[in-house]
Amino acid sequence: MKFLDLAKVYIRSGSGGSGCVSFRREKYIEYGGPDGGDGGRGGDVVVEVVDGLNTLIDFRYQQHFFAGNGIPGMGKQRTGADGDDIVLRVPVGTEILDEDEETVIADMTEVGQRVVIAKGGNGGFGNLHFTSSTNRAPRRANPGLAGVERTIWLRLKLIADVGLLGLPNAGKSTFLAATSNARPKIADYPFTTLHPNLGVVGVDGAEFVVADIPGLIEGASEGRGLGDLFLGHVERCAVLLHLVDGTAEDVVADWQTIITEIENYGDILGDKPRVTVLNKIDALDDEERAEKLAALEEAVSGPVMQMSGVAQQGTTDVLRALRKEISEDRIRQKPQEEEETWHP
Repeated sequence: MKFLDLAKVYIRSGSGGSGCVSFRREKYIEYGGPDGGDGGRGGDVVVEVVDGLNTLIDFRYQQHFFAGNGIPGMGKQRTGADGDDIVLRVPVGTEILDEDEETVIADMTEVGQRVVIAKGGNGGFGNLHFTSSTNRAPRRANPGLAGVERTIWLRLKLIADVGLLGLPNAGKSTFLAATSNARPKIADYPFTTLHPNLGVVGVDGAEFVVADIPGLIEGASEGRGLGDLFLGHVERCAVLLHLVDGTAEDVVADWQTIITEIENYGDILGDKPRVTVLNKIDALDDEERAEKLAALEEAVSGPVMQMSGVAQQGTTDVLRALRKEISEDRIRQKPQEEEETWHP
């Protein structure tokens, strides 16, 4: 299934039905009173979070959503039926933005959450409603109110516990493939990953979700490359895993490029806890590894972990370090596998 995290949608709620002008007409009743019913109410446009979705790809093929109009009122005091609501089903983590792409209308963060973003118009009153002591036979009725028409944007921000950051080809997808059942595309060239990937990893009986974000480049926070499209996906993460390619000529410069971009993006990323890892250590000799590790630790002003995603060296230690940074309410316990028993 293709990944889509931004969609433009045109919506319109239903218009209310018109009221009815009608009079009671029966045999032997010469002057029956007014009996026009009210119009039905127009349908609403509702956004609902459903389970099992992780993309907005459905909105690429349908961008227009119109709720049903209310049915006009009828004689014999019959009220018209209400128009049908229309429901836009979105994945967890979807933001609803106004047409300017900046104003947040709603943030959908829980399965089952529902938000009415366009209310249907009220139905008009029938002539029965306008009866008074001085006007016993009113011949007027209200038209129904028109529905609301607007343009909105849906933006998906993946809800993961850990966000993978690094320059292109830093080994993020390899790490995700080595520690989870996710199977992202892996190749020896930059920008192999074009869409975010999610993987569930487990360590010491606990499970959490890791998001593999396409590689960032210098200027990503200002719109260069793919970075500005995907930095939003790590806003909801509890901790950032920063992978530095150990085979790079200047690991400190690579590290600083990513730090600059997440700080320029805003405090929401700059203030998150980070675990820095020197990756691809299997391609380095002992002397080169020690030299690059020392330089990186000096730049970070703290400890730097070592890992090789391909050789699966140090991956468990990295997962444990991430586990410590995630609050207990976000951690899911790994289900115990039932022991198989053999019956003769």
